[in-house]
Amino acid sequence: MGAIIKVEGLGKKYRIRHAARGQARYKTFRELLSEIPAAVRRRFNTSACAPSEVEDFWALRDVSFEVQPGERVGIIGRNGAGKSTLLKLLSRITDPTEGRITLRGRLSSLLEVGTGFHPELTGRENIFLNGAILGMSRAEVKRKFDEIVDFAGIEKFLDTPVKRYSSGMYVRLAFAVAAHLEPEILVVDEVLAVGDAEFQKKCLGKMEEVGREGRTVLFVSHNISAVSQLCSRGLLIKNGTLNLDNDINEVMRAYTMGHPETSGWSVELSPNAARYSKMALLSCELSAGGADGEKRLNIIHPGDKVTIKAKFSCNATVEGVSIGCIFFSSLGVRVLDANLAMIERTMKICANSVLEVCWEFQQIMLSTGFYNIGISAGTQGETLCDYLEILQIQVAEAQNSPYPYAYPSPYRPNFTLKVRHCE
Repeated sequence: MGAIIKVEGLGKKYRIRHAARGQARYKTFRELLSEIPAAVRRRFNTSACAPSEVEDFWALRDVSFEVQPGERVGIIGRNGAGKSTLLKLLSRITDPTEGRITLRGRLSSLLEVGTGFHPELTGRENIFLNGAILGMSRAEVKRKFDEIVDFAGIEKFLDTPVKRYSSGMYVRLAFAVAAHLEPEILVVDEVLAVGDAEFQKKCLGKMEEVGREGRTVLFVSHNISAVSQLCSRGLLIKNGTLNLDNDINEVMRAYTMGHPETSGWSVELSPNAARYSKMALLSCELSAGGADGEKRLNIIHPGDKVTIKAKFSCNATVEGVSIGCIFFSSLGVRVLDANLAMIERTMKICANSVLEVCWEFQQIMLSTGFYNIGISAGTQGETLCDYLEILQIQVAEAQNSPYPYAYPSPYRPNFTLKVRHCE
């Protein structure tokens, strides 16, 4: 069976017009009338436009890829990269400037709050309207109707015009319709961020179910944890072009490692780049290995021994200093902290000296994902230095891992469990 989505040389260009410097944004009716002759000349002679008035902007350029039936593909990239434009082209909301899109299946999309709904119609009427747009018969929609209403949780407001819905209610109904009307291709944008945590969890579960049924899912989100949980393949969009098409872990690594301050597992900083006058970080290095002594670069497995070394230059004498190493999840959650203050110890640093600090973690019990490592130093009343994203690492399960599924929390506790049957 061939690809269900085939994109070839896709591009979308917009024309941006700029007013001349000093030109008034709003004009009188008399001024507008006086400009009609010049506007007519420009309409039929594009060369009459001054070069500074019109600019071509390519939101997407030369994008090509294929998606097979049943694949769950995460599309990630920074704001303005072109992700939403790509989904609008796939959903045929807008036409491409160049290139070709081939779809072999019914596509349902959820791109922004309100897309595809008529505000004057009730929730009930919009369910049937969306089904008709997808090419479904009234009998098919009625067969799925109760499931849609139960999933959305809006039974009380089913006969209320959707223009009176809150944004959360709108999204719940829109997603329920898009996911339950059995499209071969489901396209979901960042719109799920509007819903609450419980509803987002339901949505991810439904999209996993859709994928298991052999249908295709395209998912755009800045929630890296959600993308990694749902998708097996990733597309990284950068400045309107397809920068990387690979396994989702490789794509997320390329995305998260794009921070200009970081450089893999080791970094050296110039003393002239110090952010604080009393103490500066000169270098930071991480090494990891398993229980068998194997040294690995780029990847850490849960249970590995990890060593982090940091070197500081001290420019002042300060007492009561605590130095810490912090691990942050890809969402910025602080999941591990190791500093002197936690063991009720502080130290004294001396002016014109170099200090080397080494943290040894006998077992790094983090769940799979990407993490930023920060290094900081300070007293109770003063920050001496602070580098929140100095290193970035990936934690992944070993091939022979005893864990059959991804651990649900960022930190994996090392514990034993005893069970005793009682009569």
